[in-house]
Order: sequence, then C-alpha cells, then structure tokens
Amino acid sequence: MKKINRRAQQRQLQLPPGSLGWPYIGETLQLYSQCPNYFFKSRLQRYGEVFKTHLLGYPCVMLATAEAIRFVLVTHSDLFKPTYPKSKECIVGPLALPFQSGEYHLRLKKIVQGSLSPDLLRAILTDIESIVRCTLKAWDGHVEPTYHAMKRARKRLSCILYEIIEKRRQKGQAGNDLLGCLMGSKEENRGTLTTEQIADNVIGVLFAAQDTTASALTWILKYLHDNPNVLDIVKAEQIEIYQANDCGKKPLTWTQTRNMNATNKVMMESLRMASILPFTFREAVADVEYKGADCHVTLGYLIPKGWKVMPLFRNIHHNPEFFQDPDKFNPSRFEVAPRPNTFLPFGNGVHACPGNELAKIEILVLIYHLVTNYRWDLIESSDEVEYSPFAVPKRGLPAKIWRL
Repeated sequence: MKKINRRAQQRQLQLPPGSLGWPYIGETLQLYSQCPNYFFKSRLQRYGEVFKTHLLGYPCVMLATAEAIRFVLVTHSDLFKPTYPKSKECIVGPLALPFQSGEYHLRLKKIVQGSLSPDLLRAILTDIESIVRCTLKAWDGHVEPTYHAMKRARKRLSCILYEIIEKRRQKGQAGNDLLGCLMGSKEENRGTLTTEQIADNVIGVLFAAQDTTASALTWILKYLHDNPNVLDIVKAEQIEIYQANDCGKKPLTWTQTRNMNATNKVMMESLRMASILPFTFREAVADVEYKGADCHVTLGYLIPKGWKVMPLFRNIHHNPEFFQDPDKFNPSRFEVAPRPNTFLPFGNGVHACPGNELAKIEILVLIYHLVTNYRWDLIESSDEVEYSPFAVPKRGLPAKIWRL
C-alpha cells in the first residue's frame, strides 16, 4: 500500500470489485433492510475480501483481511484519518479524541492513557467495586432488559467518578485523573487545552465507554446463561477468590483481578463472538494504492482520496482460518494467543481504544460479584440481534436478578 504520486500509474490502477448501487443512496437500503452481518458476508462471498460499495452517502472500500487492516490502521495510518457520522461528532464534540489525527491526537491520547494507567486503575479498584455492589443491590428482584441496566450501571459509574473529579477541582487539587490530566496538560508553543477541548474530551471518553461496556456485559451474561458448563467454571474460580476474601468481606485486590484466568477467557471469547465494534471508519487523505496478497490485479487496487475505508473486525473474528468453528462459544480457544491482527475488540494502531484496561476491570469486577452473590434468569433469550447503536441481544436481553 502506498501513496500515488504519478498520474500515469493512477490511470492504470483499478478500483476494487463490487457495486456502488443506486445513485446517491448506493447500497444503504440493502445494508439496513437486513442484518448488517448478512450484507457484508454476501458481498465477501461475491467479490472477495477487498471490495467497494456506497453507504450513507459515501463511496467505501471494505477490508476483511488481517493484512489489509494492519496496513490501514498501523503501517500506513498516516494515509487514513478517522471519520464518523456528523451526528456523532455533534453529540460528543468535534474536538474529542476519536475525531482527531496527527500531533493533536497523539497529545490527547497520551493524556487519556496516562489517566487510565494500571497504577491509577489499581488505586480506584475499591471505588469501582463499591459502585458495582450498589448497582447490583438496586437490581435485586427486578425484571428489566439487561442492556439498559448495564447502561445505567456504566452511566452511574461515570457520574460518580466525575463527581469525585469535580470535588478535587473545587479544592484546587486536580490529581492524576482524566480531568486533572487534561487541565494540567501544557506543551511549549501550544499552551494549555481550552475549556471546550477539555469538555469535549471528557464527554468523548464517557460516550465511547458507556454503550460499548454495557453491550459487552450484556453479551457475557447471555453466553454464561446459554453455556452452563462455562458458568460453572467461572463460578468455581470466583468462589475461590470470594472465600479467600473472607466471603466477600475483604475487597478485591489488583492481583486477584490479574489472576481471573477462566473469567478473562470468557470475556475475550464474548468480545470475539459479539464483535461489539464490527467495523471502524477511516477516510483516505490521498490517492492510495493497495497491493496485498488479497489483490487480484497486477498493479494493486486504487483507493481514491476522500473515499471511506472500513476494516471489518467482525469478519476477521468469525473467519475459520483464524478461529476454528468461529460461531461456537469456546473460551478455551484463548489458551493459545490469537495470531497477530486477528483479535481486535478494541481496534488497533494509534487509534486503538485507550480505555480498554478500564473496561476489562469493570467487567471482571461485575462478574465476580454477580456470580458469587446473585443468580439470574433470562425472561427472553434469543439469538436475534438489534443495534442501538452497538450490537445487543434483541430487546436488550430481559432478565431477573436475585441475591443468593
């Protein structure tokens, strides 16, 4: 893959195979009139793992190989900028981390990663556990869609952490948290971040984390319910920790969360199966030639400047070449590390999710308290999926939770 500098060479290059559909609307109706997974699968079968289409008003190139995704997100990321629907940009704020590239993006990512480092997560583990306890207590005996409950839990967690940050700000002690890091950031010739930049990025982090973590937790509960043998393994692991903590009277330790091996495999397999982030958006900032093992032309394919590029993570996660029996829930597959660039639940490259460690800790802590202190029954379990905006079981997986 490379930037094209010679017009003569550009004229010889071909666009990837595929169809741009109808004028203006392209294939958008076909995408949303069926499960998006079927849309992508049918075109992969027809055109191969690199193909063109036209969605949401833009011509697009879709990529479903580990090699192509690595080129776009890692080795040639300078030729592709992140791009999202305008509606999302307006809600979150145009100055937030997900919409940036270049030096400003690197500055913001360094700040956010610094505020979510393992040392700082270790320091707030007790706070996270306390919030999880209160949230589960509020669910006791109630019937409601699991996804909506998980969203409220994640929102409550975000609000409480934000209140803690605000109190420190009023005291003039910003600390090492996200807001403090954003407020204290200062670079030569750039100065400090503006109030608008700080606000957009606090909201951006909360927005990016809330629905994704809620969706992940919802799928984990479904997979555990549907696979009682796996649930028994997770329970045995967590009960051992629970008993070591004087039947839950002592708080979880950081070391204990690092040693939840069976639970961690369930989390990883759930993220693979559900593929909550099925694809991501990029835009070519120049005419680009892509030539990989998946190209079927001599000179490579042309990705024109301004075209959207969408790496299809879900198709990688469900490719039998990388994961045997990909539609089967099998946490034991993660006893062996996946091949590079084939397991991408948090993206890859410079724009990978900077909050992935926080999300993992939240999931592990909630599972620990849920399986040791509660039982749950699904009121309605279905393999059908709805998107709001991330993939969740149909109707949010209604469930009833009881304290043991």
